[in-house]
Amino acid sequence: MSALKTLPNPDLTVGPDNKQRWNQPAHRRHGFHNAHHLFRRTLMVRARDVLLLEPAEQDLISAVPELADLLQHPAFSAFCCLRGDQIIMEQAAADFSPSRPHSIQSVTKLHVHLIIGRLLEQGLLSLDARVSEYLPYIGSGYRDATVQTLLDMAVTNDFTEDYSDPNADCYHEEIALGWRLPDEGTEEITLKDFVTQITGFKQDDHREEADYKSANTDVLTLIAAVVSPEPLPAHIEQIADAVGYEGAFHISISKDGHPAFSGGGCLSARDLARFGLFLARKGRDPQGRFVGNGAFLEHSLKRNAPALSAPKEWLRYANQTMTDGRVIGHAGYGGQFLMVDMISGTSCAFLSVLENDAGYDDAYMADVARTLRKVCCRAG
Repeated sequence: MSALKTLPNPDLTVGPDNKQRWNQPAHRRHGFHNAHHLFRRTLMVRARDVLLLEPAEQDLISAVPELADLLQHPAFSAFCCLRGDQIIMEQAAADFSPSRPHSIQSVTKLHVHLIIGRLLEQGLLSLDARVSEYLPYIGSGYRDATVQTLLDMAVTNDFTEDYSDPNADCYHEEIALGWRLPDEGTEEITLKDFVTQITGFKQDDHREEADYKSANTDVLTLIAAVVSPEPLPAHIEQIADAVGYEGAFHISISKDGHPAFSGGGCLSARDLARFGLFLARKGRDPQGRFVGNGAFLEHSLKRNAPALSAPKEWLRYANQTMTDGRVIGHAGYGGQFLMVDMISGTSCAFLSVLENDAGYDDAYMADVARTLRKVCCRAG
């Protein structure tokens, strides 16, 4: 019997631009709108109980005219603004919906903030410990880094995350995250193997500007998996239940079974805004029970931490969050942002898909961050 014909999965195969098809500019919008179907492997979680919302429409565009520009931008997918149990405003592009899953990319890192906070509260982790104390196999790029520097994006090593460079390490990382296939005839790399091969650590105890590296989150994921008495998917379920998602939370899974907290999450705009409400409640579920570490979140708001690079230098990177002391949240590759006002309790989720070669634009992301901050503060 002759062999049946096969071909490498076209969505996950890398093209001449060193991007898999779903992240190539011509296909990226479809890719981000359907990433939960396109990743190599995923975990899907539903909440036991759904946080109910009711409409309470406000004219946010009159209050913040810049919002209109974002909602009319060609990259725009969906926007949702919530406070308490009220939908202050939501809108979506003609080809999308506020209730459809969308790749949230690095906004997913907020899960690591929550999980590390819980492990600290349980006395299972030390912020001053070196990575090698938890991962003795780790390579030279992270061996002497502390947990705190990982959390603050304050590690200096050879890992590169320049989205405009098609050969940057962050694209090789995508093989370990389950977002693309390796070269034909090459084995998929595990998350453990990927971070272990990073080299070039340099001690820098006085870093004032964050050096953003998603590999830091991958290392934190491996540390959490080692010290946690519960498997990481159990943490995801607990967070989902405390948030009260209406739809599903999807996250890509590495070959060695680790959730891709560095950027593999998919949520609808409405459910991402629900996640923001959970942060606004400082880690409490809808019944007021603590699931997160409220003290760790509060400390993240107030502490001195490295600033983001211009033009977002007004935000600090503290414990896997972006904050200015009042708002907290995170950005994501491709055009995502979750912003939460910790005073008014307003949560704004913004999803979009940049279709330039890099899939990123720092000026655009700075405009998104500034506009969402205005909306959060004025909606309250």
